[in-house]
Amino acid sequence: MNQLFDPLLRARRRDRAARTGPELFLLERAFADCLERIEIMDRSWGRALLLGCPDPGWKARLERLAREVEVADPGPAFAEGACGTLIFEESWSVTEPCYDLVLAIGTLDTVDDLPGVLRALAQAIQPGGLLIGAMSGGETLPLLRSAMAAADRAVGLAAAHVHPRIEASALAPLLEQAGLSRPVVDVDRAAVSYRSLQALVRDLRGMAATNVLLQRPRHYFGKSGLVVAAEEFARHGRDGRSTETFELLHFAAWKPGR
Repeated sequence: MNQLFDPLLRARRRDRAARTGPELFLLERAFADCLERIEIMDRSWGRALLLGCPDPGWKARLERLAREVEVADPGPAFAEGACGTLIFEESWSVTEPCYDLVLAIGTLDTVDDLPGVLRALAQAIQPGGLLIGAMSGGETLPLLRSAMAAADRAVGLAAAHVHPRIEASALAPLLEQAGLSRPVVDVDRAAVSYRSLQALVRDLRGMAATNVLLQRPRHYFGKSGLVVAAEEFARHGRDGRSTETFELLHFAAWKPGR
């Protein structure tokens, strides 16, 4: 399997967001939606795993629904801030099923082996337990993609500036292949208005969502390329603002049994 992402850079990006103050509006939107879905199931939960925790307050909110909550995050600072553990999802596994509930927010879109990670999470869930979460989908950041492509053309270069992401239609089959049943995938597209490309990039840094590709560009556009990118971004807007799209894939599936 080809390695797409740099896990150490991914951890550093999360640490930078923790250090400067994370931008939580999309992640909070996803987390709150998942909590609401869990709550309306009207059942008791024993041991839960929260995978991805940029806000240390999330643990206490999940503890209102589950008897015991463990936190794991691929960023050392986020993990420490939530009194959790550092995790590299692709090397993580448990010896036997131990969780009734696994809630994964905003990390699974930057793992190389998503099918393998989903299998490991499924194996960690007890029969009758639930995997639920959210990740970025394939329709995320179309304006940024267009701006980066325009800058590449202007300076005669070509590179991957934005992560490849899974399409909504592909996620349910992966959940089933991981050994889970009754998968549900919903698409939530958030439209966010920005005054400039720079403002968008500032938010992406706060989300720890900038480029962590292993083969990321080693060159910079220079001033001329940045001007072209900014102009292309602004060209899609009106009244001095451009609307970028963030696609969130909400997913849920059950461990068969019980």
